[in-house]
Amino acid sequence: MAGGITGSGTTFDLPNYTGELFQVTPNETPLLSIIGGLTGGKEVHSTQIEWQEFDLRKRSDRQKKEGQDAPAGEGRKRSNVTNVLQIHQEAVGVSYTKQAATGQKSGLNIDAQNPVQDELGWQITQELKQIAGDVEYSFINGTYQLPTDNTKERKTRGLLQAIATNKIAAAGKLLSLEMFGNICQMAYDNGGIAEGDTATVIVNSTQKRALSWIFSKGGTQSQPDSRNYFGVNLQTIETDFGKLNIMLSRDMPADSLAVASLEHLEASFLAIPGKGHFFAEPLAKTGASDKVQVYGEIGLEYGNEKAHAKITGLSTDLSALFNPPVVPAG
Repeated sequence: MAGGITGSGTTFDLPNYTGELFQVTPNETPLLSIIGGLTGGKEVHSTQIEWQEFDLRKRSDRQKKEGQDAPAGEGRKRSNVTNVLQIHQEAVGVSYTKQAATGQKSGLNIDAQNPVQDELGWQITQELKQIAGDVEYSFINGTYQLPTDNTKERKTRGLLQAIATNKIAAAGKLLSLEMFGNICQMAYDNGGIAEGDTATVIVNSTQKRALSWIFSKGGTQSQPDSRNYFGVNLQTIETDFGKLNIMLSRDMPADSLAVASLEHLEASFLAIPGKGHFFAEPLAKTGASDKVQVYGEIGLEYGNEKAHAKITGLSTDLSALFNPPVVPAG
């Protein structure tokens, strides 16, 4: 059974095998991929990020009479929103012997080549995948922390915590068409999900099944369509508020879903001079091995939180949805 190690890899704890190499752990990062990945997004020069909001007055009948004096001056206030960048720092190490002994094989030791000929490079690639997964998780589930000293880590505020206005606590109820419509209406009424290409439901596997069921009328109508957006395949559904993408995410909690306006989301990176955003660099020599650290600082800019919405506390037992109780006639 595959697993991880701590410290520098050697020929003893990183044995070579032959045959095709399969990754058994999923590593999709749909939200991070759509907003730029580990190399896209916006470059900043502070560990904190800030953006601004303003609103317009409520629409009303404000007609003026002919010849009337100019009305009193008015203006609109602006307010700020902040988040922080969090540090992702990992390291891999491989002994000289392990890097050289590419022909030393375990397992059946059949007459075939070990597919990993550059052990250090392969380990760095896997570490970058793992960091991308950690960022994806934080961008959805992160809990904000801005330390006052260096005894604690900076933690970026994730999308679920950021959504404070448009929210429904399901209290263990099954997802329903009415509940889903209510949360979409909250987002729409507050200015969200107005752009068809970016209006997106972020959902896990459990609530994806529930969503597909209620929109196909219990499986009797056609399933959702699909579209490709920035390289991520998204299904779509028609709602009272236009066509919404469905983003299937392994990192959304099983009892939750979010309705997001993706045009408001952006990844912010601290640009390290001479190195860039996320990078790998060799560390000082301490023996007969190479050690490389992978480093980057990243945070989520989520724009206007009122443009998004969420449902939390949904039932994860879908049996009653698929097999509703039969009501006796009469």
